[in-house]
Amino acid sequence: MRSEPQREGDEHDGGVMPAEHVAMGGVIKWFDVTRGFGFAVADDVEMGDILIHFSVLQPHGRRSLPEGARVETVCVQRGRGYQAREVTAIDLSNAVEEPPRAVRIGDRVDPVALIDAAGPFEGAAVKWFNRLKGYGFLVRDSDGSDIFVHMETLRRAGVIVIEPGQRLRTRVVAGRKGPLAVIVEEE
Repeated sequence: MRSEPQREGDEHDGGVMPAEHVAMGGVIKWFDVTRGFGFAVADDVEMGDILIHFSVLQPHGRRSLPEGARVETVCVQRGRGYQAREVTAIDLSNAVEEPPRAVRIGDRVDPVALIDAAGPFEGAAVKWFNRLKGYGFLVRDSDGSDIFVHMETLRRAGVIVIEPGQRLRTRVVAGRKGPLAVIVEEE
C-alpha cells in the first residue's frame, strides 16, 4: 500500500492538514531505545527516511518500536528530511521479535528469563565450581570455550554436587559477560 503525501486541503482525521504536514507510511528499519529515536523507510523511497522520536509514540503507550513495524505518520520536513509529528497507526504484524530482556535480581541476571533464547542442549564438562562463591565454569565440547554456570541453575536441575571433569548437557545463551548456562542436565 503506497501512501501519497497529503497537502493543504486534503482530509486527515476529519480535518485539514496544514501545508507543511505530509501523511507518510513506512516500516521501522531501526530504533535505538537508549537514544530515544529511530527511522522508518518511507513507502515512497524517494521521500527518504522518516525520523521517529519516542515522544510521538507515547500516545500509543510505547517508548520504542521493533524493526519491521509498520507506521502511518503525519510528518514535517526538516533540514535533514522528514520527522514524524504524529504516529496515527502502528502495525506490529510483520515486526521482528525483540530478544528477551534479562531480568535483574539485585545485581544478578535471572537465567530463567533467558531460557527461551537458549540454544539446543550441548555437551560440556565441568572446569571448576566453587560452592562458597556459588558459581563456576563449564567447558564447551564444540569449541572448548568457557560457559558460566550459577548455583541456582544447578539447584533448579536437582544437581547437588559437580566435580571437575564431570559431564553435563546444557543450554546456553549469550550473556552480558559471555556464554551463560541457563539449563543443565547430568549426562
